Amino acid sequence: MHRIVTVATCLSILLAPATARSQPAETIYHGGTIHTMNRAAPRAEAVAVANGTIVAVGRLADVQTLADGNTELIDLHGATLLPGFIDGHSHFCSALDYLTQAICWSPPAGDCQSVADVIAKLRELQKQRQLGPGKFVIGFGCDPDLLAEKRMPTRQELEAAFPDNPVILVHVSGHLAMLDGKALAHFGITRDTPPPAGGLLPKDPGTGEPTGLLAETAFLPVFAGMPSPPADELLALIPAAQQLYAAAGITTAQEGATTAAQVALLRQAAERGLLAIDVVALPLITEIDTVFGGKPPHTERDYVHHLRLGGVKIVSDGSPQGKTAFFTTPYLTGSPTGAAGWRGEPSVPQATLTDMVRKVYAGGAQLFVHCNGDAAIDMLLEAHRAAAADDPGRDRRTVAVHAQFVRPDQLERFTAYRFIPSFYTEHCFYFGDTHVANRGAEQAAFISPLKAARALGLRCTNHTDFNVAPIDQLFTVWTAVNRVSRSGAVIGPDQRVTAHEALEALSIDAARQYGEDDRKGSLEPGKLADLVILSADPCAVEPLAIRDIKVVETIKEGKTVWRREVSAHGN
Repeated sequence: MHRIVTVATCLSILLAPATARSQPAETIYHGGTIHTMNRAAPRAEAVAVANGTIVAVGRLADVQTLADGNTELIDLHGATLLPGFIDGHSHFCSALDYLTQAICWSPPAGDCQSVADVIAKLRELQKQRQLGPGKFVIGFGCDPDLLAEKRMPTRQELEAAFPDNPVILVHVSGHLAMLDGKALAHFGITRDTPPPAGGLLPKDPGTGEPTGLLAETAFLPVFAGMPSPPADELLALIPAAQQLYAAAGITTAQEGATTAAQVALLRQAAERGLLAIDVVALPLITEIDTVFGGKPPHTERDYVHHLRLGGVKIVSDGSPQGKTAFFTTPYLTGSPTGAAGWRGEPSVPQATLTDMVRKVYAGGAQLFVHCNGDAAIDMLLEAHRAAAADDPGRDRRTVAVHAQFVRPDQLERFTAYRFIPSFYTEHCFYFGDTHVANRGAEQAAFISPLKAARALGLRCTNHTDFNVAPIDQLFTVWTAVNRVSRSGAVIGPDQRVTAHEALEALSIDAARQYGEDDRKGSLEPGKLADLVILSADPCAVEPLAIRDIKVVETIKEGKTVWRREVSAHGN
């Protein structure tokens, strides 16, 4: 049965406590569409803000009673006001990589369509950053499935193009990379280096030398030790990095796999007052002894200068588009090296994963687990069952990050265990055609099943996984509503959701994921004045037009942190 919501209910004012309302409003927004994301009163005519918080929401006539001679009345002129977007999962520190590495995305995110294009991007970076002999040239975002040659540049091609530089070219998934000989030597990888458990390190059958391809646990030491600019330069880039998020309407960002060095960098940035939006950092399980000083891992409730440690991250498998995610059935197209019968591999054995989960739960930290393939999700469910045997259904807000190829029976266990799936519907567009080829049409159609999960009562979030894909929250909504691939195919039409449901995954449900729904995620008195203004209403335009909506302004605790500059042409 559908609940009937009357116009009067939708526009009813939510009055703040008398102590909050006794103070005049500093700003009142009106004159546009206002989606509160508060299910009890989803629409309003006006929102009043004072001292960084919302003090009233409802009818304009009522909200205006809080105005005095100093109140700024902001006419939205038909634009749409929403709670600021909350990032379900991405890698905030990757914004620094975005500013210092060669970005080798293919259309429409970038323009690399061939191996030559990728090498040209690397050369541009070398010239721009004046990387002389011996300096690393690093690129990110290469998707071999979208290049004319259907492969990444080889080790030999990189060596020929950069005879004096070590080169690292990271796959679009971030889970594997191609290295040239100098980079391999830098990390001590030789013909005698064995492939680690859970990783790929293929050798040339003729010479026995590494081909340069490293995947998963074979790539992790390279990822952790990848050269980067000095700390002072990175700190100087923090404001520009966070503008990438603010420009997308994000007021709370995630650093979703944080090393100890990155925690230290973010703490410095926070102490220096460089953070204007909130950042939730998730230290990797391998880093927690250093990050938490040998004490049990814990979740920080409060932000310190816009930064808090929000939990612990575990990576349990790899990437479906990189063919390293762990499945119960084989890939139709074989392994990354072409081997038949390949199902992928877990990052760690079941016993190790269970011990990791038990350690996080024992310390009281919130747990975030990267799992893509259904076999990896089985492992997470078993680890949770064993580690939380005393009360597996207690609401720990454990987050299954991506959970893309979750099965219907696994969704039911998510419900029983009160998991939060953070889906990734952008895969429908960016990699949907690849998933159909690798996994078959039926399994691909159920990736990131927002509709099925919501039907079971699960409060799902959605994300970009930047820098795997660009930061664009409206595009995230577009993919959840339309589920259209690059080729124009619809990937799982029965899993489409409405625009309002898609927006909930970026606002109130995302706030709940972090345990912050008492202060963020909806426009209600007493909550932070984290707001975003859009050029149009995602719930009112044609579904395929959602991606064309622009962020006009992003407001954090009542202060503008980003505003679109309008050109003479109105763009």
